Amino acid sequence: MNEIFARRLTGAAGIATAAAFIVEVPLYFVYSGPPTDANVLARLLIGIVALAFLVVFVTAFRELVKHTNPAYEWAGSIAFATGLVYTTITLVSSGLEAGAVIATDHRIDPTITVNGTYILYGSISRLMLAFFLTAVGVAVTRTDLLARWVGRSAYALAVINLVFVPSLFFGNTPAHFYAANGWGTTALMGAILSYWLLAVGISTYRSASRRRELVRA
Repeated sequence: MNEIFARRLTGAAGIATAAAFIVEVPLYFVYSGPPTDANVLARLLIGIVALAFLVVFVTAFRELVKHTNPAYEWAGSIAFATGLVYTTITLVSSGLEAGAVIATDHRIDPTITVNGTYILYGSISRLMLAFFLTAVGVAVTRTDLLARWVGRSAYALAVINLVFVPSLFFGNTPAHFYAANGWGTTALMGAILSYWLLAVGISTYRSASRRRELVRA
């Protein structure tokens, strides 16, 4: 994998991940009460697809860092590892929700009834994303492999994610902003990550053309 291909793959995977997440998040707000099984399973399926693309994104990002500046491969590796942990945690949470919905013969709201997912989606995911985003910030700002705003915004989002780590102490009401499974802790943070990944994906993909021109010159 050369640098140009790594940039294109990272960018394309980031865009695909973001697109799937952006479609998924609004599905959580369609129903005021327990959603239909079709709604829950559809949003989970879309989320699973997004997470598959996220695996490609973090893998390609590590390769991009390695090609750009091998001295900071460690930062790319941390981003890769924590990105995989976040993906695994979220996939497990999705499986628990889907299993509960499939096994129940009446409508349930899995964000409330599947209590095993509370801190998986919340505090644990927020901490893993904070580490992931910090590693991305270090890799970008120290190597100049992408625009400076990517690194700075990664640091800012890492801090915001850390703010939500203690949310596990504040109950399990999804309608509350700051709760273990509150809409701020889960849905809002997911939406912010989605649009950040979209912007980063577009910027990274476009950087491949600029890099190719520099190589030719």
